[in-house]
Amino acid sequence: MSNLPSKPYRIGFALTPKKEKTFIVPSLLSHADSNDVVFVKIDPNRPLTQQGPFDCIMHKLYGSDWKQNLQDFSSQNPHIPIIDSPDSIEILHNRISMLETVSKLNVKNSGVPKQVVVTEVADLEKNLELKFPLIAKPLDADGSETSHKMHLVFDNDGLKNLTPPLVLQEFINHGGVVFKVYVAGEYVRCVKRKSLPDIPEEKLVNLKGSLPFSQVSNLAAAGGGSGGEGCEFEKTEMPPESLVKELVKGLREELRLNLFNFDVIRDGRNKDNHLVIDINYFPGYAKMPDFESVITDFLRDVVQKGGKGGEN
Repeated sequence: MSNLPSKPYRIGFALTPKKEKTFIVPSLLSHADSNDVVFVKIDPNRPLTQQGPFDCIMHKLYGSDWKQNLQDFSSQNPHIPIIDSPDSIEILHNRISMLETVSKLNVKNSGVPKQVVVTEVADLEKNLELKFPLIAKPLDADGSETSHKMHLVFDNDGLKNLTPPLVLQEFINHGGVVFKVYVAGEYVRCVKRKSLPDIPEEKLVNLKGSLPFSQVSNLAAAGGGSGGEGCEFEKTEMPPESLVKELVKGLREELRLNLFNFDVIRDGRNKDNHLVIDINYFPGYAKMPDFESVITDFLRDVVQKGGKGGEN
C-alpha cells in the first residue's frame, strides 16, 4: 500500500512545443499544484539519467535518440513509470496497424471501414474493390502536418492526383457526427463533434475528382450533402455505453497505452453498427471538460501504483 507523499509528485514531461502550449496550461498547473503534483520540463537533448528526480515521465516525442534516452533511463529506474511505451505508441503511427488493432477485438456491432493500402502510383490504376467516395489518408499518422492532409475522392480521376503511400478508406455516411472517446488510464469520456457531411447517392453523380478535407464542409452549403447541423446535431444519440466500454477495454489491452482517444462513427446504413475510423496518442485533452482534474488524478494514480500504469 502506497504512503501519501511527504513532498509533491514530480512529473517529468517531454512534449513538442505545440503540445506543451496546449497541454501545460495555467489551469492544469494550478490544479495539479494544489493536489501535490508538479510538472518538470525535460530537456530531450540531455540524458534523462542526469535530470530529475522524477516520480513519472510523460512524453510525446519521437525518434531513435529519444527512444534510446527513455530506454537508458528505464533500465536504471525500472520502477519509475513511463507514459507510454514508445513501441506501443508506434502502433498508432501507421493507419493500417492502428485499425488492425480494432479488427482483433471482435466487439459486437463495431468494426472499421473497408480499406486498402496503396504503396505505389501503379496500384491506383488497379481494381481496388472499394466503393466511391473514398477517404485518402497518408499512411503515416505521426502527428506531422502532412499526416493530416486528407482528401475525399469521388472517382478514378480523383485518384490520379494522389501521392502514395496512403490508405484508401470507404467513406460512410454517418449523420455528420463523430464521437470522440478520450481515455486517460481508467477514465473514459465520450463527446460528440461535427464531422464531414453526408453525401446522398443522387448527389454523387455530380461530384468529380477529389476535394481536400478543408473544402468538404462546403459541400453542405452548396447543396452537396447534409450533416450534423444545429438541431440535428443536438438530437444525435451517443453510442451505447456498453459498446464504448468494450472498445476501450479491448483497445487498452491490445495497445498497452494509457493516453489515447479514438473516433467512432455510426454507420448510416445500419444504425446499430459503429465504426472506429482513427486512434490518436496523447490527444487534445484540454478540449475535454474537467481535464485538469482528470489528468491530475490519473498521474497520481500511476505514481501510487508504482509503475503498473507505465511502460511494460
